[in-house]
Amino acid sequence: MTATELVVGYITKPHGLRGEVLVHLVTNRVADRMRAGVVFSTDRGRLVIESAAPQGDRWRVRFDAIADRAAAESFAKVELRAEPLTDPEALWVHDLVGSEVQLQDGTVVGTVDSVESNPASDLLVFTDGTLVPLVFVVSSANRVVVINPPVGLLDVNKPD
Repeated sequence: MTATELVVGYITKPHGLRGEVLVHLVTNRVADRMRAGVVFSTDRGRLVIESAAPQGDRWRVRFDAIADRAAAESFAKVELRAEPLTDPEALWVHDLVGSEVQLQDGTVVGTVDSVESNPASDLLVFTDGTLVPLVFVVSSANRVVVINPPVGLLDVNKPD
């Protein structure tokens, strides 16, 4: 895996006899990742999507290098990696982690340790455990995340 590649999913198991597989995605950019011609890298080499269709909560995919069920079985549990997508309007987890967090006045309030999924709004998790909903992110560039939280939020969300 190159330094810039991201894990976007993995092959779960074969589907049928003609080499199709089921893929579980760990990305919300499905339209960008599940179409003919998209290239993934794996520990077993490069895979190019020939066709893809939704199958319940996964995707039924035919890859160029998987010709039959035996080959499909050998790819079970293989991670699919790809280069990050370019979208200046999006906040990407891999860009946020490790970033310094500042208030709009430039006051440093922490460093992003991770981003936690949450139904209302994903959460920035600081290295000290402080939680800040992503809805309060004003900007993110050059490893600096600027936030505008309501008064008291940083105190309330600090761990004990």
